[in-house]
Amino acid sequence: MSLDMLSVVCAAEKESQDARKHAEQKVQDAISESKKAGEEAVASTLARAESEIAHLLRASDIKATEGARDLASTTANRVATQRARAERRLELAAQYIIERIVNA
Repeated sequence: MSLDMLSVVCAAEKESQDARKHAEQKVQDAISESKKAGEEAVASTLARAESEIAHLLRASDIKATEGARDLASTTANRVATQRARAERRLELAAQYIIERIVNA
């Protein structure tokens, strides 16, 4: 082979190696960018989920507090009603006992 041909072949091999290295670097860069974008997406999704969970917990706490207040109010009303009923019955029982003693 002539020296010119050998020089052309060597140049072509070097160009091929350079192109391969450049392509490999592009692939590595693309992989790095994809990983970074994926990590950012996961972090963003996690932050949104945590925010939504916090919001739902606050809403749940508010609803539970309101429910507890309603239950306490209802219970207080029932207690008052039963107490009034018991007091009336106590008065009737006392009158009945007094009547029985007086009439005896």
